Amino acid sequence: GEGQELNQLYHPCGMFIDNDKSIYIADSFNHRIVKSKLNSNTGQIIAGGNRNGNQNNQLNCPRDIIFDKENNSFIISDEENKRVIRYFDQNQTNQQIIISNISCWGLTIDKNGFIYVSDTQNHEVRRWKQGDEKGKLVAGGNGQGNQLNQLNEPTYIFIDDDYSLYISDQNNHRVMKWKKDAKEGIIV
Repeated sequence: GEGQELNQLYHPCGMFIDNDKSIYIADSFNHRIVKSKLNSNTGQIIAGGNRNGNQNNQLNCPRDIIFDKENNSFIISDEENKRVIRYFDQNQTNQQIIISNISCWGLTIDKNGFIYVSDTQNHEVRRWKQGDEKGKLVAGGNGQGNQLNQLNEPTYIFIDDDYSLYISDQNNHRVMKWKKDAKEGIIV
């Protein structure tokens, strides 16, 4: 149920499941990432959990979490802090802001290690590789709207093995599929 104890969540958003069947949850309004092991009644805080804020040990409405196998790290969309942050350990002592000034909700990673980020404020999805300043536009980017080449606050995203992106186009109440290098999407 709703709450802040380790067996409660408050507005859970994105999540992923690791090879051990542990589930990692972006517990947005508790400003934390919670790990819950299979068949456990309680969770463990692996990031945030120190009230909302922008310090190294704080998050502010995290919306999604993914795992980067290549770098053995968690990547978190820290939406209200307008950043995407990488955690290399669960002790919150080794992290790196990899993207700044972005209203990110959704994250996904492809088989080559490229990170895809939905930007609700700019109505687009960008692909990032380590060290990029801006990232490459891969969907939307033509202003807010409902045309096939536009998005309206894209939130959660998924990429398949053919590099097609599936985008939850929140305010258009649709799911869009953007094939690799496409200039517009297809309504799914």
